[in-house]
Amino acid sequence: MKPGAWRLALRIARRDALRAKGRSALVIAMVALPVLGVTGADVFYRSGELTPVEHVERTIGQADAELHMVQRGMTVLQAPDPDKGFSLPSTPGHTADGQAPAPLTPAQQRSRDTEPAELARQLLPAGTTFVPEADGPYGAATSTQGLLSTHTSEKDLTDPVWRGHLTVVDGRAPTADGEIAATSEFLRRSGLKLGDRTGLRGLDRQFTITAEAEYPGELGATEIIARPGALIAPLARATGADTKPALRDTTTTTTARWLVKLPAGATLDWHKVLELNDHGFTATSRAVLLDPPARADVPYYTEIDRRAGSQPSFFNRTPVVILGTVVGMALLEIVLLAGPAFAVGARRSRRQLGLLAAAGGDRANVRGVVLGGGIVLGLTGAAVGIALGVGLVALLRDHAEDYAGSRFGHFNVQPLDLLGILFVGLVTGLLAAVVPAVQASRQDVVSALTSRDTVKPASRKLAVLGLLMVAGGAALALLGTAGGANTGSAVPGIGGSANRSFAVLGGSALAELGMVVLTPFLVGLFGKLGRWLTLGPRLALRDSVRHRGRTAPAVAAVMAAVAGSVAVSVYLASYDEQSRREYVAAGPSNAVMLGGGWISTADRTALPQMRDAVEHSIPDLGRRSDIRRVDYKGNCSDGGTCGYIQVKLPKDQRCPVFEMRGKADPAEIDRILATDSRCHSTQRRGSHYGDLTAGDATLLHNLYGVTDPAAGQALAAGKAVVFDPRYLGKDGKVAIELEEPFQSTPAGTPATRPDPVELLVDAVVAPSAMPAQGQAVISADTATRLGLTTSDAGSVWLPATAPGDGAEQKTTAALAKLTEHDQLTIERGYQSRAGLVSIGLEVFAAIVALGAAGIATGLAAADSQRDLTTLAAIGAEPRIRRTLSGFQCGVIAAMGTLLGVVCGLVPAVALRKLGSRPDFPGMSPEELANRSIVVLPWLTIGLTVVVLPLLAAGLATLLTRSRITLLRRSG
Repeated sequence: MKPGAWRLALRIARRDALRAKGRSALVIAMVALPVLGVTGADVFYRSGELTPVEHVERTIGQADAELHMVQRGMTVLQAPDPDKGFSLPSTPGHTADGQAPAPLTPAQQRSRDTEPAELARQLLPAGTTFVPEADGPYGAATSTQGLLSTHTSEKDLTDPVWRGHLTVVDGRAPTADGEIAATSEFLRRSGLKLGDRTGLRGLDRQFTITAEAEYPGELGATEIIARPGALIAPLARATGADTKPALRDTTTTTTARWLVKLPAGATLDWHKVLELNDHGFTATSRAVLLDPPARADVPYYTEIDRRAGSQPSFFNRTPVVILGTVVGMALLEIVLLAGPAFAVGARRSRRQLGLLAAAGGDRANVRGVVLGGGIVLGLTGAAVGIALGVGLVALLRDHAEDYAGSRFGHFNVQPLDLLGILFVGLVTGLLAAVVPAVQASRQDVVSALTSRDTVKPASRKLAVLGLLMVAGGAALALLGTAGGANTGSAVPGIGGSANRSFAVLGGSALAELGMVVLTPFLVGLFGKLGRWLTLGPRLALRDSVRHRGRTAPAVAAVMAAVAGSVAVSVYLASYDEQSRREYVAAGPSNAVMLGGGWISTADRTALPQMRDAVEHSIPDLGRRSDIRRVDYKGNCSDGGTCGYIQVKLPKDQRCPVFEMRGKADPAEIDRILATDSRCHSTQRRGSHYGDLTAGDATLLHNLYGVTDPAAGQALAAGKAVVFDPRYLGKDGKVAIELEEPFQSTPAGTPATRPDPVELLVDAVVAPSAMPAQGQAVISADTATRLGLTTSDAGSVWLPATAPGDGAEQKTTAALAKLTEHDQLTIERGYQSRAGLVSIGLEVFAAIVALGAAGIATGLAAADSQRDLTTLAAIGAEPRIRRTLSGFQCGVIAAMGTLLGVVCGLVPAVALRKLGSRPDFPGMSPEELANRSIVVLPWLTIGLTVVVLPLLAAGLATLLTRSRITLLRRSG
């Protein structure tokens, strides 16, 4: 078409859009909704991206640099921004492979012998100002509800150097030792406000909150900030903690950190950063971040590239494929849903289009008018969606920042991004108008002028083509989920995340489009059911079969909506069943557990009071069993050193790969991991109490669900009780391996560690359904006999019924007065989270499907006025005419619903099969099977198939006008 013809077509399309405001608004809304979401996501993402200047300010405030002593006597490798990565090539004085010690460089020797603060002053220009960043330990601060766990730090917020990194948003910065600032999250969680007082457990004094502060890059931080010297040292003296371990041990990691202000004219360039790295510092330099070096000049990147080249990559890109499939199918559904709206317009304008053809317009001109409607409405919908998306992000900016956990750098709207989104909206509108435009251009001119239809039988060739598209699309989608790299599968598949995404998306879309092509033929098959129906539905079904040109797009619209609903429902139901099977309970059902295994000395001292609080708050708990954690040479829960205890498999049950590391080809290792059942592992939650716990028969019952009295008798006789028969050796013993605590060694000497000690203990097997809490249990006396110690780790009760929410809240409140940690766990079994989501999606899909059915009714009404007039002429009551309209809508909705159920299964099954790809070599077949399980929510599908057509028919009956419109004489 010539430009002049396009101008005319667009003018006619604009006039038709204004004339049919309701239909136009519907199409605009369909296009605008996804555009709104994409625009909002784009503006949200772009606004969250920081410019280099904003990033520098958020990282180091107004300083010129930040120094951090990582480890004395070390050389550090860092990225230009150390927050994005740094590494320690080897332990000082040792080579990477643990052989003979490597000599220290002069820089390492200087770093080892000089205190970090003094060393930093020597390395930087004279006149440099150092502002210390002192991070304290976790503390328990008093709140309106009891105690709240919080970070502690010391910073002088009156110094402008902090602006941008830590900002006072309300109140005034602390100026006295008895004043503190608190982050917004601390105030929200504690219930305190400016002017209130709070204290820390272990300190007698109270602090007044004078300021509300926030880290713009970490809005969720819970922290209180005191003046330098006012909090950390007193808290360390009260708790006995050591705040400066690095000044005595030259190989211990430090927390020495400073913001640095350089003298006028001085800069900290990349060469200076490398010099600081040689002395064990990482440096975040304003000059380097604003002008980063080339990648080849960064030793950290060179080391990373070297390591990456020697190790196989195993990264599961399944989420990328799933996201691409969901987005693509959503766009396809918009096209199918909006298509009937353009078909309605073409039907209502067929006389006008006939006049255009009679006046000399060719088929391209007729197509141009209908496509012009797609252009006008697509552009309008995209523009409305873009405007609403930008406006909503601007309006909800504070909520969006809270959700993201960081402040925007600035409100960033990228015109090129929005133009691309506008183009997507335009293409969506055009695609939706393509089929109606082709149909309109092929209509007979005389029939159009006289409003007569030419009924054509369904093409068998198109039916065969549609059937092939359905079969081919389903096969392609499933092929995209099979095989590929690192799966251990012999099934040929499609490799690469992009190829897999196109395969799954393209196959699902091809199958759905094939069903659309097949729809006219299927409508004819549905028509054969009319002989068993009463007059009203028989007339409606016959009308749908005669006018397949308008029935097919209407059925496709309903099919698209239902297919999306069914796909989501099947995927969610399957994922819920997978989660149910993979759920690992902390204990038997209804178990009430106090303590988390690794508890501090303060909490361990308060355990008797905590037990009393639980027993007074929850009635009918039953017999209590106390849990004791088994320790070897120390207790790591107090922050000290300790040995490691592990229950070992017999040698013939161990995976051979662990003895082949570094000696075999990676491909051979992957093959063994995939084929040797001894190497199959399942990711499960770790035990709170370690591999080995100490207790009695009541503990076996309450925590592990073991009811066999023989197991309790064996425990009392000094034997171990194991829960997995693989751990029991052929001699009836279980192996317990003891590793010595790791000891720091002076720099320049090789690290040594004694070989592990293996103890053999007589054992019995008592299968347990609760493998989450360790592999074996011994009595406390047996632990002492073996040279081990035990420490109180909590208690467990097993009531007949789980405590209610009220009792749990009462207990939590009582415990909050004794500890800042969440120490209470009630095992209620797997709790499905899919129910509410499924209901919401079903309601949304029902609304969309009803809208599609409404469009279908309008499409039918555009052609059925003559039939309604005939019924009125022979004396039919208005009720009969309304009933006929209702049946027309119901028939279309029923056909679309049945086809939508079939179409929705293809992407759902493909995405489930796609999720069965392993996350790591050696994943157990059971877990892989759980990931590929497909569950059909029969209740949801049944309700959709039955209720949706009935609801559509009922609404159409109620909303159809009974008055007959006088028609122009035909013929």
